[in-house]
Amino acid sequence: MSTAALAGPAPADLRFHPLRDSATMLRRNLRRMLRYPSMTVTLVAMPVVFLLLFVYVLGGTLGAGLGGAVSSGAAGGRAAYANYVAPAILLMTVTATVQGTAVSVAMDMTEGVIARFRTMHIARVSVLTGHVLGSVIQAVLSLAIVTGVALLVGFRPTAGPGAWLATAGFLVAVTFALVWLCVALGLVSQSVETASNLPMPLVLLPFLGSGFVPTDSMPAGLRWFAEHQPCTPIIETLRGLLTDQPVGNDAWVALAWCAVVALVGYLWSRRLFNRES
Repeated sequence: MSTAALAGPAPADLRFHPLRDSATMLRRNLRRMLRYPSMTVTLVAMPVVFLLLFVYVLGGTLGAGLGGAVSSGAAGGRAAYANYVAPAILLMTVTATVQGTAVSVAMDMTEGVIARFRTMHIARVSVLTGHVLGSVIQAVLSLAIVTGVALLVGFRPTAGPGAWLATAGFLVAVTFALVWLCVALGLVSQSVETASNLPMPLVLLPFLGSGFVPTDSMPAGLRWFAEHQPCTPIIETLRGLLTDQPVGNDAWVALAWCAVVALVGYLWSRRLFNRES
């Protein structure tokens, strides 16, 4: 008989409890979010500023170029453009929020908090899971605020209750995938400043997709990139859900991208976290 069998089960207080430990780490991250509300305000401010800029400054001109989707006159163009650009702004809200995740993870790594957690009897996965769940909750709150602002500036979705639920679930899936990627970016960063810069391409990618102008208006090379990068199917899926239009294959392509990004981010994060042990 093995020594482990003779020893019997481990005492209850020495066993790992991943769910309980993850809940503890989630509470820690939520408390830090409440303690430093300026971080959340900063992350929400950027998509709100872009929303106001594109609707009120550029919306009349860009909206008039959307073709039959707009009525005559500057006001009609601006109103139509608010509906067109809102999905891109929602995606930018997610990318801005997960940028804060990379910063938070880098802060924990550089300040020695993670090293202290490793000396404690807690499930290792809970440290990263707390960051992921906290960031998803923060993103949901940010999306609610930005959606409210979009409605105030003229966004008029025609989605029914089912489509709104599908939109919410889809945004959570996108957030979950990007959060894991940013956890890895935070772990690989040598400083907080580096962690704040590495996720920047995620914020810029919607500009190189169908978020702000139709891809048909782009030069051939840029159009090919815009049609095949992950942000375009994500934006088109959101646009279809919010306007109660068929989403076609865009939803499946977007979910496939989310699955790939989430898997790569998780495996990369786990490898980096274990390597630092």
